[in-house]
Amino acid sequence: MTAPEDRNAGPGPSASKGTVISVDAMGGDLGPAAVVAGLDRSAKKNPDIRFILHGPQEELSRLVAKRRHLGGRVEIREAPGVVRMADKPSQVMRQGQGTSMWSALESVRNGEATVCVSCGNTGALMALSMVRLRKLPGVSRPAIAVLWPSRNPQGFNVMLDVGADIRADAQDLLQYALMGASYARNGLDLVRPRVGLLNVGTEEHKGRAELHAAHQLIEGHAGDANYDFVGYVEGGDIPGDRADVIVTDGFTGNIAIKTGEGTAKLIGDLLREAFAYTPLSRLASVLAYTSLRRLQKRIDPRRVNGGVFLGLNGTVVKSHGAADATGVSAAVKLAFQLAQSGFSERLAQRIAGAGEAIPVASGSQQNGTHA
Repeated sequence: MTAPEDRNAGPGPSASKGTVISVDAMGGDLGPAAVVAGLDRSAKKNPDIRFILHGPQEELSRLVAKRRHLGGRVEIREAPGVVRMADKPSQVMRQGQGTSMWSALESVRNGEATVCVSCGNTGALMALSMVRLRKLPGVSRPAIAVLWPSRNPQGFNVMLDVGADIRADAQDLLQYALMGASYARNGLDLVRPRVGLLNVGTEEHKGRAELHAAHQLIEGHAGDANYDFVGYVEGGDIPGDRADVIVTDGFTGNIAIKTGEGTAKLIGDLLREAFAYTPLSRLASVLAYTSLRRLQKRIDPRRVNGGVFLGLNGTVVKSHGAADATGVSAAVKLAFQLAQSGFSERLAQRIAGAGEAIPVASGSQQNGTHA
């Protein structure tokens, strides 16, 4: 399935020490050129990073040869097939063996790389990840976690799920809380994260039955799992400072993140229009340039690009499909940080330990969940 090391790309990751990241070169909307440009940015900033790059060998060899920071740090694996955004996950699972996405996951499965990064089809990537890497024992539904800019001292909150599965019962939401807290500890260096459950209000009587059951479960295991449960939170708390981890189902989370990205873009467009309105406002924009650049960095979704698949035997970072070089570099940076922290192993230990302490929901809870 994989080709020998590409000699034109240099000796490759195995020739020298460093964290190896497996990258699907063909999944993004902007093509492999944007992916390779992002890897070059990461390589320039980080001398301890190496890549296994998956896709058409001839095309990738030409792109890599143009990037001086990638010399000797990339191994290219031949994978001629491409998973398209319109492909159904079921179709990819049956026919995707020769694709760059499949090949990238295989490098993690075989222990050649620590993390897989892909800009490709989210549904297909999650489906293949569950088949090739398998779920952690005790996890019924993996989740996608993202970092959301916030008012907290760490600058970001963790939110999950944002699209791995549109459904989630009380037990699933409890597992999301456990995985999100572990991600916050390893990714944001929070010793005891605060976990909130997203609802339509903070009052105890509001929300669906599965949220009431999840509230009891998450609250009941806060002590054992080393987090503080702050109860229900609302949409305005997602970028706020009331919680560090926001737990919700994938349907709600995906709508929230897409809304947030659209709002950030709207704010940027409106600011540009406002500062271009008159000669005086254009002068004001020059005087405020530094502050505007700082704001742009804070709300630019490319700079926090990368959703992490949690609950698998291996770490997968899903980059935005429309990511440019900046976005790809941000996803690679996140992948490197998680690899350095030993996140996958720590999460597995946390889920295994919690699984021994968490009983299966009682019959009354199960009935309440589906009422």
